[in-house]
Amino acid sequence: MILSNVEIHKALDAGDIVIDPEPSPRFASLDSPMTPYDTTAVNLRLSPFLSVCKAASPMTFDLRKPGLISLLDKVYEPYEMNEGGHSLQPGKFVLGSTVEVVHLPIRKGRPAYAARVEGRSSFARCGLLIHFTAPTIHAGFEGTITFEIMNFGLHDISLYPDLAVGQLIFEQVEGLPRPNASQYQGQRKPTGARPKSEPERRPVRRR
Repeated sequence: MILSNVEIHKALDAGDIVIDPEPSPRFASLDSPMTPYDTTAVNLRLSPFLSVCKAASPMTFDLRKPGLISLLDKVYEPYEMNEGGHSLQPGKFVLGSTVEVVHLPIRKGRPAYAARVEGRSSFARCGLLIHFTAPTIHAGFEGTITFEIMNFGLHDISLYPDLAVGQLIFEQVEGLPRPNASQYQGQRKPTGARPKSEPERRPVRRR
């Protein structure tokens, strides 16, 4: 069962879905003619912090080996967009993440929800893809949501901080699931969660 915008609001009010900061306004008005809520989805914004591939070097991703997050952190470098944004050239790929932190708590006696992250039709018609193959945000997840962003068009696409590039569609889970946290639980960066002991790297600022 896909949640309507009204049911999404009810779940937010009950704490069964948590989005921080919460998208607003909930409904369009004369004062606020635009709302991030569609009839069955809510738009989420692009954080200014991207992860951009370093210069190509001979290597192979061996998907059988553990530690994928640490490997991705070596392959990508952090890049912070300024007001001028980032021009994504045809065929180029970057990782981004949501401004919003999303939590789908599993609580006894309360309904549980899962979500799907999808792109937006108008942007897709320009050639913008914001996720590959795995749209599901499982019940129990907490963290920012990573966008796998690629330009499949023939022209550059300008990305900007706070641009609403993706949307979440929510579904109620039948039965109470047993928590099973993924390796990306608690992530705050596009490449995934990092050990607390790992030092922060200063993002690269580019024009």
